[in-house]
Amino acid sequence: MKKALKFLGVALSFIGIFTATPDANAKRKKIEPEKILYIPHDNRPIVYNQTIEIIEKAGYQVIVPPKEIMGSRDDLGNPDRLWEWLEQNTKKDIKAAVISADSMLYGSLVSSRKHQYDKQVILERAELFRDFRKKHKKLPIYVFGSVMRTPRNGLASGYEEPDYYRNYGANIFRYTALIDKHEIEGLTPRENKEIVFLQKLIPARAWSDWKDRREKNFEANEKLIDMAGEKIFNCLLLGRDDNAPYSQTHMEGRNLTKYGAAITKDKYQTTAGIDEMGLLLLTRAINDRAKNKTSVFVSYNLGAGGKTIPSYSDETIDTSINAEFMALGANRVYDANDADFILAINTDVEGKTYEAMNAINTATARRGTPQFVNSVQNYLNAGKPVSVADVTFANGADNALMEQFKNRKLLFKLNSYAGWNTATNSAGFALSTGILARRMSKEDKNQILFARYLDDWAYQANIRNNVSARLRWMNGYGYYNLLEDKKYEAAELCEQLLTNFVEDNLPEVRIKSKLRVQFPWNRMFESEIFFQ
Repeated sequence: MKKALKFLGVALSFIGIFTATPDANAKRKKIEPEKILYIPHDNRPIVYNQTIEIIEKAGYQVIVPPKEIMGSRDDLGNPDRLWEWLEQNTKKDIKAAVISADSMLYGSLVSSRKHQYDKQVILERAELFRDFRKKHKKLPIYVFGSVMRTPRNGLASGYEEPDYYRNYGANIFRYTALIDKHEIEGLTPRENKEIVFLQKLIPARAWSDWKDRREKNFEANEKLIDMAGEKIFNCLLLGRDDNAPYSQTHMEGRNLTKYGAAITKDKYQTTAGIDEMGLLLLTRAINDRAKNKTSVFVSYNLGAGGKTIPSYSDETIDTSINAEFMALGANRVYDANDADFILAINTDVEGKTYEAMNAINTATARRGTPQFVNSVQNYLNAGKPVSVADVTFANGADNALMEQFKNRKLLFKLNSYAGWNTATNSAGFALSTGILARRMSKEDKNQILFARYLDDWAYQANIRNNVSARLRWMNGYGYYNLLEDKKYEAAELCEQLLTNFVEDNLPEVRIKSKLRVQFPWNRMFESEIFFQ
């Protein structure tokens, strides 16, 4: 939390274009911000600092556990300590609570994949939500949890699965994909033979451990769904973490959807994604409190558009978008004239999703890029606020898109922007921030945009790849997924490159403080960018 506040504290002094009117500042000083309690599923910058910044710039105070008791990559967290913190900090002035079930049941999102807790312990912790509701009968409670992911292989797991997944992850993924396909449409004779072969490749101990943990997660999610049906929660979201159209995650998601079919979707649903869900439900809490239903028109790039099935997802992007509208309590309208703002979604023309570090992610416009930017510009010229979900590439921005936004001076005319991690992560972030932007000063809105451009465009799509390629020449032991001795030299190089990137690509911005970079999870995948 201190890092986020430090960032905000210096922001006013180094961003020359961001100025709030004196009247707006005066009004803010007179109003004591309302408090929302928030327990994220770990301490990564995107779900902790960056999510908190958005809510605080929207005028609320966020009560959040200190990072020290949140789970991380190596520290799986302490659910019992988090329950104690929750009880101690849920006071009468808290207006809503948004809580990660993964943190409260297992300690963190990573812990949900690696813990050794008995099923009975997990289910007893789930029951504590019922006790919490009895103590706080009028408090709006919003809960989000995960349907355990099924990475395609050990590399895709990012070393956040049990160790055996590095060797057998690809076999486990393929085996469960075939089982899921068998239930939906049946298998070919060749695929039936493949299942038998895969069973022999996966050691019994590894398979038993992986399956046992998933069964615990599934039963815990069933209990949470029961509570949603009993109105213990105002809303329950279960996110299907990194998955695919055929996978164990998809299969469990189908069954959990059936299990809670009697509950309306504004109260319970499973949907692709996970990291965006904290911000989605924080936004929902604010919407509910204000009795506000924002109307949004969705505009896709030409080509596949809403029919795109992004990587790391098991459903079309339009299905995910509809789920996010339901979760937010927002209205999707089908006439732009009826909308409060436009959500423009930058999909690939052919419906593909590439990795942002792929060599094809250059500043050269591809088919669809000029048309998409024209559409955004036309909406802006017509006086419509526009939020952009940049989902052509996973884990970073589309350089061709950003180059055109820069050249046409549109970057700080947007309502919100997101282009990080998965398509559903970006879409949920852009949509939520777009809704909350109406509560922000122009200065605050632009600071959030600047943070996204630094992270999604500068770091994730460009500098991360550049620095990763140089790791081998840095002193000490370390590599992309485990930086160790190299993290300090890598951070210094990132700081230099980020500063240069701002000078070259964001001429509106004047940095007067020292830009700093840290790698809180000891890897290159994400960074924490702040100022001193």
